[in-house]
Amino acid sequence: MIEYVVQGADQTLVLADGVVEHLLSHRQTKRWSSEAGGQLFARISRFEIVIAEATGPRRSDKRTRISYQPDRKLEQEEINQHQQVGLAFVGDWHTHPELVPAPSGRDLASISECFRKSSHHLNAFVLVIVGTSASPKDLHVSLHNSGGQLIEFGGIHPEP
Repeated sequence: MIEYVVQGADQTLVLADGVVEHLLSHRQTKRWSSEAGGQLFARISRFEIVIAEATGPRRSDKRTRISYQPDRKLEQEEINQHQQVGLAFVGDWHTHPELVPAPSGRDLASISECFRKSSHHLNAFVLVIVGTSASPKDLHVSLHNSGGQLIEFGGIHPEP
């Protein structure tokens, strides 16, 4: 389990062990590895956002070494299924073929558009980018709102 303190929100963002394992299992460790990605689902309380499940990749996703386009129809089906068991869609994850990943301009635009077009009551969506490092501390984790703003960039720190 990895915990991040969300500065100014009195909340902790938690990545469950199974989620971390799933994310790291899709690292692009080979020169021919394609990007992978999926969605993040959480249980939300006043003090915690516990990401309990990560989906993807799907066979119908479009994947290359440096790009990832999810199957939007299947994503909506995943959202509907997870809502039925009390898990809220809170964001996306994908891989990058770099040791310590950073979001591209396209990544930032995509997560902001997703936030804007989705029906929800959240202040931000979570974006996780998985690099080639096997260390969970090297995951890129950030929060994004509809204005394209990166919220708390550099301000979300793993708890020691």
